[in-house]
Amino acid sequence: MSDAPHRRIAWARRRHFERLVEKALDGLPPQVAAMLDNVEVVVEDEPSAHHLTMWEDGAETLFGLYEGIPQTERDSTYGMVLPDKITIFRGPLERAFRSPQAIAREVRITVVHELGHHFGLDEERLAELGLD
Repeated sequence: MSDAPHRRIAWARRRHFERLVEKALDGLPPQVAAMLDNVEVVVEDEPSAHHLTMWEDGAETLFGLYEGIPQTERDSTYGMVLPDKITIFRGPLERAFRSPQAIAREVRITVVHELGHHFGLDEERLAELGLD
């Protein structure tokens, strides 16, 4: 039996998830989108061991991760650097939230949460804003 149908289904699920991330970014208010600076948002299926060692908040599941220099820490020497990276992890989100509506909501929350780190917000402030 061919493995092709399983690969097509996996590809379609991943592409649907990527569209949810794109929709979350497209839904940012224009003034927020205009503030994004040197940041890339990517989707990965699962966090790697490296991702997990970088993560410090103690929760059980990693939905997203920000890697970079927050805008509040950039100074006049900032330049000629690789983009900050926001990674959204598909597997943990799909396992934690079963309905399509819940997954879409949590993808949006996760994208906005990680963008908050790009802007320099810490976990406490993100929680105050309801983005924890």
